[in-house]
Amino acid sequence: MRELKILAVVVALTLITYWGVEPYAHHEMHPKVEAADFTFSDVKETVADVKAVEGNAANGETLVTANCTACHSIESKGFPQVMDHASSAAAYGVTPPDLGSAGKLYDETYLAAFIKNPAIASKVAHKFVDGRAHPMPSYDWMQPQEIADMVAYLKSIAPKEMTNKEVFTDACQRCHGIKYADMKGGSMAAFTPNADVKHYMGKLPPDLSQYIKSRGHHYLETFVNDPQKHLEGTAMPRVGLNEEAQAQVISYLEEIGDSKKTEREELGPKFLIYMIIFAIFGFLWKASKWRDVH
Repeated sequence: MRELKILAVVVALTLITYWGVEPYAHHEMHPKVEAADFTFSDVKETVADVKAVEGNAANGETLVTANCTACHSIESKGFPQVMDHASSAAAYGVTPPDLGSAGKLYDETYLAAFIKNPAIASKVAHKFVDGRAHPMPSYDWMQPQEIADMVAYLKSIAPKEMTNKEVFTDACQRCHGIKYADMKGGSMAAFTPNADVKHYMGKLPPDLSQYIKSRGHHYLETFVNDPQKHLEGTAMPRVGLNEEAQAQVISYLEEIGDSKKTEREELGPKFLIYMIIFAIFGFLWKASKWRDVH
């Protein structure tokens, strides 16, 4: 009985210490932020005139071809990259994305706002001051109908289904690598060369192979949706992914960085049951051996 009392005291002190320290540390390291906003409410008003009209995809094709394909590829529609990754990164600071999947990955409201003013929509206007200009020009001179047409076209050519890896590649790989996905082949390195993206962003964007473990699911969900919530003034833009696309990005990070998560979670209850049974047998064995002594 004395041993059980000692065990109870140790457990109680351990729990008091843990619950007294851990929540405070978690609060300091991961302060509470608002949930991810997939309606992009902060730019809704700026594109209310665009949302009020119905887009014409046929006219949007003409506008996108005339205004976008000089910098952006649309491989699925026969518009290849004008320059290779290194050349385009040197010219623009970062490799421009292929627009073939934009209509599936990005929220419709965000797309319209981004076309109007990319720096404001992506929340990086603080980077472009004192004569510095965003590599993509603003199209706020366009009529609402024209922007609606462009969004309609991008949505019309978007693939119906994409794998988690494809979503990550199109949404993140221009700046971020994920080397653990292909250590030998190197196919998951960032498209933009390190020197160019470091100059454009101010520092080298991290490899994301282990971010699901080092940051956690909730942090990534809120950070990807709006990096400014966690790192005010960061150079990372708000990407504008819709809820489905963002979930696929995080799922891919789990596939690469925490591939044993399901097995680990399944093993946990079994291990606890084993420990309980082992403790019972251990107590019974101890009682049988020390019965005469006590």
